[in-house]
Parts: sequence; C-alpha cells; structure tokens
Amino acid sequence: MPTVEDQVLSFVSDDMVLALAKDLIRIPSPTESERAVAEYIFELLSKEGFEVQYQEVSPGRPQVIGRLPGSHGGKSLMLNGHMDNDSITESWKWDPYEPRVDGDRLWGAGIHNMKSGVAALLSAAIAIKRSRVQLAGDLVVACVVGELQGGKGTIHLLNSGIRTDFAIVPEPYSTNIIITKCVGVHKCAISTIGRSIHTSRSERGVDAIRLMLKVIEALPRLDLKTDDPDFPGLPKINVASIIGGRSRDYDLAGPSNLSDYCTIIIDVRYGGNWSPDRIDGQFISLLDELQREDGDFRYEYNHPPPPRFKVGGADMPPTNVAVDAEIVQIVRRAHENITGRNIEKCGVVLPYSYCGNDTAHLERAGIPCCLYGPRGYPDEVEKHVRIDEMNECARTLALSALWVCGG
Repeated sequence: MPTVEDQVLSFVSDDMVLALAKDLIRIPSPTESERAVAEYIFELLSKEGFEVQYQEVSPGRPQVIGRLPGSHGGKSLMLNGHMDNDSITESWKWDPYEPRVDGDRLWGAGIHNMKSGVAALLSAAIAIKRSRVQLAGDLVVACVVGELQGGKGTIHLLNSGIRTDFAIVPEPYSTNIIITKCVGVHKCAISTIGRSIHTSRSERGVDAIRLMLKVIEALPRLDLKTDDPDFPGLPKINVASIIGGRSRDYDLAGPSNLSDYCTIIIDVRYGGNWSPDRIDGQFISLLDELQREDGDFRYEYNHPPPPRFKVGGADMPPTNVAVDAEIVQIVRRAHENITGRNIEKCGVVLPYSYCGNDTAHLERAGIPCCLYGPRGYPDEVEKHVRIDEMNECARTLALSALWVCGG
C-alpha cells in the first residue's frame, strides 16, 4: 500500500514545476510592480481550492496569502516567497521575460531571485491539496511583495496577525545547504549639497559631486566591526548607486554648471552586536567630521532612503536560528529522503549568510525558520536556475509540510 508520503509526492510533477516557473518568468514583477504576478497566483490558488486573500501592502500593491486549514490543531507551517525580482542588467542578450530551457538550466528574469523558489513552494502546496490528504495543522502559502525593500511584505503580513509555528523560505542558496544564520542589512542615503554656478566661474561654486567623493573615500573609516567569528568579512559597506546634478531632481541637462545635489545609496551588512540606531550614529559622526574639515561641506542623511528611490523603509535584523531547531531537522530529513544525499552544510554558510532575507522578520516574530531553495550553476547564476534543484526543492517542501502539519 502506498504511504501518505507517496500519495502526496505523486502529485509533484516535474512538468508542473517547470510550467509554473515559466509562467512566473513571463510576468514582469520588478519591485513595486508585483500586481500582475499576484493576480496570477491568486487565481491559481483559488482554482486549486485554497482559502485565498489579498493583502494590500500599499494602494494597488497586493500580496497573496493562501491557506489549507488543518482539521484538528496540529502544527502550522508557512512557505514564504517574494514575488518582486531583481532589476534587469544590461548584459541580457535576449528577451529576459521569455523563458528558455537549456539542458538542466531554466533561464529567465527573476527565476534566480526567487521565482524558482516560488514555483517550488506553490507546486508543493498544490500537490498536498490535490492529494486530498487532510492536514492536522494549517499550511500557509505567503507570496509577498517588497523583500528587496527590506521585507515590507512579510512585515505587513506579520503585523496583520498571521503566525505559524514554523516557516521555510526557499531563497536561491542551493538545495545542498540549509541556512539558519544571516547578517543584518541596513540601507541609507547620503546627499551632499553644493552651490551651482557656470563652469566659467567654477571657483565661486561648490561641486556636490566632489563633496560626495570625499564621503566615499571616508567610508572605510566607519567603525562597524563585529565580534562574531562566523562573519570575518563584516562589515560590508557598498555604495550601490550614485546620482548627481542640478537641483534635488538631479537635472542632467546642465553639464555646463556645477552640480549642487548628489546622492548615494549605501548598503551595510552588519553583525548582531550592532543596531540601526548605532549604525546611524556612526554615519552621522563621520559626516560631521567631514564638515569640520571642510567649511563648504553640507550633507543630508536619510535612514531609510527617501521613498522615491524605492529602496524600502525596512531594516533586516540579523537572523540566528539554532541548527538543531525542529524545522531545520525536518527539512534536513525531508531533503535526504527525497534526494538520497546528506545536507552538505547547515547553519552559517558563506557567502550566502551575508545576504538579507525574510527570515529576519519571521524569527523576530518568534517563528523558527530556515532557508532552503534552488540555485543555478556558478556562471551567470543570477539569470537561471537548475531545474533539478527546483524539482528537489518542490518535493522537499511538500514532504516537510506533510511532516510539520501532519497527515
């Protein structure tokens, strides 16, 4: 006689996982424009018989929460994945929204981060529904917005009162590892203010871009060291973007004049002995020091960055779930059952643990969680996913959900 596990896994087909992933690629969903993909997922889960709701994170920006209710108070699990995808780079050589299969690779916009994981978690949940296995505890499918803005969607979900006993987030770090500990992420903006004047009289003006160069050169003086031996590369301070021009709209049509407003967006990866307020204090102290050194130096510091930059208003605190936590061990056993392979690494896995993700907010809300999701091959990894890992992830998530929620 087939087991309950066999019954559920029989409904996870490679064709279903791949078709879902291709559909998701075809729907552009850059940050703050996730509505179309949310509508697709809402309709999909509704047709499959889930209890489904929209959550409006901001006007016109919904995320989707699906639920398979348990019958008698068993433990609950959230499968959490974000719908927003990274911006498209100039190196694409074909339409990034047209999926391509090349051997074991599926290419397409957003498939790396993290539409492959979303396809896997949707396939897992749908398989459980189609199997007609009655769960004891709730299975929650959370397809959220704004993870790339610090986790705005998951914060909204938690603030709405949704809680589960455990959570799994299939971010693209490989199905050979389980990650339980990550750094914190802090994003801020610094603007320098100059005095614009025609280049023929440049000695009478103050160039905001030149002032910004002083800021960039001074950033290594920030003292954000951590005493955590798990993260020897901290802090990581990245000047991610820069724009300068004339006026606060960065008018670029006046190259004959000095710029009077320049802004950089900074990403800081930090350890658990720091807090956002302490990091702000370090930046402001450095900028004040530059102001004392140069009487023309004027600045503005914004944490979080202003909304027009679409960076988001949420910090991601460090995550540290115990490697022997129940959910971690369930995922480990499910992976080994599905693949016949042992998990290679569990806990801190560098460089991936230098990344921020929604486990930061889930753990802070008291939900034990871990990262386990499909990845691509090393070359051009951000443009594709390994199809075999996506299939492994879908089956591992289905089995984990069955074991957590009880059949």
